[in-house]
Amino acid sequence: MAGKTRESIVTLINVRNLGVTLNAPLFSELNLVVNAGDRIGLVAANGRGKSTLLRCIAGTMQPNEGDITRSRGLTIGHVAQDAPPELLDTPFHAAVLAALPSEQRGSEGWRVDIVLQSLDVPEELWQRPLRQLSGGWLRLAVLARVLVTEPDVLLLDEPTNHLDLAKIARLETWLNALPREMPVVIASHDRAFLDASTNRTLFLRPERSLLFALPYTLARAAADEADASDQRSFQRDMKAVRQLRQQAAKLHNLGVNSGSDLLLSKTRQLKQRAEKLEDSAKPAHVDRSAGSIKLANRESHAKVLIRLNDATIATPDGRPLFRTGQRFICKGDRIALLGPNGAGKTRFVAALRQAIEGAETAAAEIKATESLVLGYCDQALADLVDTDTPMRMITRRFEVGDQRARGLLAGAGLSIEMQGRPIGRLSGGQKARLGMLVLRLTQPNFYLLDEPTNHLDIEGQEALEDELMAQQASCLLVSHDRQFVREVANRFWVIEGSKLAEVDGPEHFFASPGAGQSG
Repeated sequence: MAGKTRESIVTLINVRNLGVTLNAPLFSELNLVVNAGDRIGLVAANGRGKSTLLRCIAGTMQPNEGDITRSRGLTIGHVAQDAPPELLDTPFHAAVLAALPSEQRGSEGWRVDIVLQSLDVPEELWQRPLRQLSGGWLRLAVLARVLVTEPDVLLLDEPTNHLDLAKIARLETWLNALPREMPVVIASHDRAFLDASTNRTLFLRPERSLLFALPYTLARAAADEADASDQRSFQRDMKAVRQLRQQAAKLHNLGVNSGSDLLLSKTRQLKQRAEKLEDSAKPAHVDRSAGSIKLANRESHAKVLIRLNDATIATPDGRPLFRTGQRFICKGDRIALLGPNGAGKTRFVAALRQAIEGAETAAAEIKATESLVLGYCDQALADLVDTDTPMRMITRRFEVGDQRARGLLAGAGLSIEMQGRPIGRLSGGQKARLGMLVLRLTQPNFYLLDEPTNHLDIEGQEALEDELMAQQASCLLVSHDRQFVREVANRFWVIEGSKLAEVDGPEHFFASPGAGQSG
């Protein structure tokens, strides 16, 4: 960290020449030193080794090569992505207490109370079984189970998954309030969270992983420049190889025609130099794509797509949540809908969907132009049936033959084997890319996007952002991904109390301590 002298740096974990290969190399010859005070962001695409590296550091998995040295007596707290299945029927408080050694539970149960209070867990949740918690509270339960053991080092695997903005803000505040000397390693796809919580960034790669003493955004720029420099160097080396071989060919012809052994000897030397240079030339890193994301934008001649005539958005039992006022959604609008959890964002999205699809239950105060074709994505990917297969679903829902369907699915990152596998067995990232393919084939001219970046890695998030901008898509989106909102939206609606207001930008809402709280 800035301000530390070399003499004061305390190394707690030393990773040397580490390598893990599963179906393919995840990383190799990885060297990493974890010092007191480090906040390290771990970045890689889905399935590219982040969780594996954390397990290796925690000591629960052995690498194929290399070794890890930990300082004597060091305790490591590994916060995995999922709660232990055997604890799902255990109350929140008891599940955290169970993380303590049995001999401590009677006398030191107070430590559980302190941890739960530090994470702002409401007391009414303390006795609720984990199975009944929302995804966000379940993530915090997993974190609390590690914190109560008071580890020396924290390893966090996708800590913001399922967290709303308020819980992400609490987690950032809590992390930044930890003792300065306590190191934390965070595997995450949340770019804004990494920027707020880290001071070093490791880009994990099959070969030559990159480490920068910078938070994510600055480190990403440095990594891009390093890759561009590597590419320029590689191109120079390969140009020199071609020139050496051309010279060798000319000398070879002259040597043969003149019978000169000296020229033939120089020819061999030039060829050897070319081969040596070619062997040492290293091409720039290229990400193995997890599958492309492409969208479509069907033409609509209507300028006003949806009219809101002071519609009332209510709970399923009829309790009013807020009124929209007189508003219009126009062609080219990319509207971010912001508001605390429970304010009615999901109900508003449902009301728009009903109006566009012409449902009998649609509110009379919401009018959609008849030419609208909806592209809808919800955070649970509920449109994808777990027992169906990607191949069956695509060929049944869209007029594409088997060969075309296989090509489309392969382009979305689903191999031939995955195409015939039940959707329920796909990873979250694979399901998300399949959902994006369904959106594309629907050929909409208006998108309703409810947490569309859930399960997408940074590559996928950026691809979705680029597509929405390139297609000049019209959309209304709900997202806890601050970077995604900043990149995509050009209008911002905020649910404030009982009304919908338009604001100039999202930053005031992002900074407000109540953002995302249940209401």
